Amino acid sequence: MRRLLTSLLFAAVMAGVTLAAVLAAQEQPEVLTVDQAVQIALANNRNLKIVSLNLDVHAERLAADKTKRLPSFNTYVFGSQLMTPISYTVPPGQFGTYPATGPIPATTSYITTPAKLTALVMARMSQPLLSLYRINLFLKGQELSVEQAKEQLREERHAVVDNVRQNYYKVMQIENEIDSLQASIRQYQELDRITLQYVTEQVALKSENLEVRAKLAHEQLNLLKAQDKLQTAKQMLNDLLGRDLKTPFRTAAIAPVSGKEENLELAEARALEQNPKVGEAAIEVKQATNARQLAKSQYLPDLNLSIQYTSPFGYDFVPTNVANAGFEFRWDPFDWGRRKHDVNEKTINIEQSKLKLTSTKAQILINVGDTFRSLQEARAAVTVAQAKQEASREKLREVTLQYEQKTALLRDVLQQQSAVESANSEYNNAVEEFWSTKANFQKAIGEE
Repeated sequence: MRRLLTSLLFAAVMAGVTLAAVLAAQEQPEVLTVDQAVQIALANNRNLKIVSLNLDVHAERLAADKTKRLPSFNTYVFGSQLMTPISYTVPPGQFGTYPATGPIPATTSYITTPAKLTALVMARMSQPLLSLYRINLFLKGQELSVEQAKEQLREERHAVVDNVRQNYYKVMQIENEIDSLQASIRQYQELDRITLQYVTEQVALKSENLEVRAKLAHEQLNLLKAQDKLQTAKQMLNDLLGRDLKTPFRTAAIAPVSGKEENLELAEARALEQNPKVGEAAIEVKQATNARQLAKSQYLPDLNLSIQYTSPFGYDFVPTNVANAGFEFRWDPFDWGRRKHDVNEKTINIEQSKLKLTSTKAQILINVGDTFRSLQEARAAVTVAQAKQEASREKLREVTLQYEQKTALLRDVLQQQSAVESANSEYNNAVEEFWSTKANFQKAIGEE
């Protein structure tokens, strides 16, 4: 019985420990890395899905336009009621005069279709021939539109990734600010304890203790503001990730700065190769060239292979089934210079698109160079801010120790605490600026 009770007690303790561990794990918010955030956004972001559906629209439109190269079938049926009779007069001998029978007909004949219901059925099949050249040029333009939609989707992906990174680093900066504020509050609480003890020992004034408590209340207010700001920033990031706004998470701990980037020349080469704006501008040049070829194709005539069938119902003395096959030819030889001016307009558009491509490349190179240099400055700023932070914290530790030993004044501790708070803020801002500039640099070179 004793062994049984011991086993049951051990099992109950283990179950309690396991349950406590599970509950603790459930209470802990998700640790979200920046790469995970990017992947979630690329899969769920609503604006990205809208642009992706636009690509599907262009693809379906292209598939529909490709059917224009195939034969077309048209059917026309006209049912009507004759308002007046249709009469035919056939004179004698209309169909010839023969020795055996004489003239056919022998006398004047009258054929009448009375006012009644009639119908006309027409069917037509047409296969483009020379028109296929113009159709293929048009389809090439549609294919370029699909390629342009792909580049626009790439650009939207880059914009979403950049927004996710910027908001992620903003959340990270606020969380670091909250950690600094909490450390500052703990420092003021300890200082309040020491000062209250000194007031009791009558070696410090009560006003000094009240000043410490005022500083403590001010930091607690700053903490409340930072926590509210954090909730808003997290909701904005969750919205970018396409998930519930109240989904809890915490940013992952990352190094203050990353490794140095490649040289500027390599970054510029990658930007010209990967940036979707360059791809869009290049496609616009191809579209302008294709539009000029399409305008020149208007000089060619239309030639189609056609088969037609006609059948009137309810009419007397007319053929009931007429079928024919042949070629349809249509050409407008005189246009008073319209086609020439159209071609000239498209030629000008080509020059415009080429200039736009050159300008786009130049702007991208300028942006890459600017963000590259800003990134170097931001990295150096983090190093400086980190050194100031470490120095101010060490100085605060020394001054606080001196105050505890009654060899320093409260004023010196408060001044140094303010210096630490300023150094913490400068460091957090420098880190956030570095990662924000890093994201801008990645977007400039077209990197996801």
